[in-house]
Amino acid sequence: MPFREFFTACSKGDQMAGFWLLYRLQNRSEHKLTRDFWTFLLNRSARRHGGYVGPGAAIAGEPVLPHGLHGVYISRFAVIGTGCRIYQNVTIGEVNGRAPVIGDDCLIGAGAVLVGNIRIGNHVKIGAGTVIRQDLPDGCTAVAQPPRILERGTADDENDKPGLAGNKSERPGP
Repeated sequence: MPFREFFTACSKGDQMAGFWLLYRLQNRSEHKLTRDFWTFLLNRSARRHGGYVGPGAAIAGEPVLPHGLHGVYISRFAVIGTGCRIYQNVTIGEVNGRAPVIGDDCLIGAGAVLVGNIRIGNHVKIGAGTVIRQDLPDGCTAVAQPPRILERGTADDENDKPGLAGNKSERPGP
């Protein structure tokens, strides 16, 4: 594959192996000029599909990104183990310069948010839309937050209000 086609595929997110190659080259470069060049290519690639991987993030191996880097934010302070599967719109963020440490073979569902100085164990599954702010032990599964009831009404209150489904006299007919 010619360089131009390879670079275009990396930029679109079709070629994640190429993205991780650029990422490794950036982290290994010792000279500022070459590191800036790799950073430019990485930022171009990541920005095309709304993702970000911080330049100092410690990522062992190549994480599996089934949807590419679409909406994935990985803090520059994050540590990610081998074999992790990260779906779209995941945030691995920092608080006061401290980011999560994620173990090996973890699954992080779409839209999950992991923030702060927390440790995620090995073989952990995090469900879609889950917000994690505490440590998780090895092999556990974390799912969505429990719902919190802000205001409680009675069934009679709902039927008395005009325009609600419980009040048949106000319902428009077919």
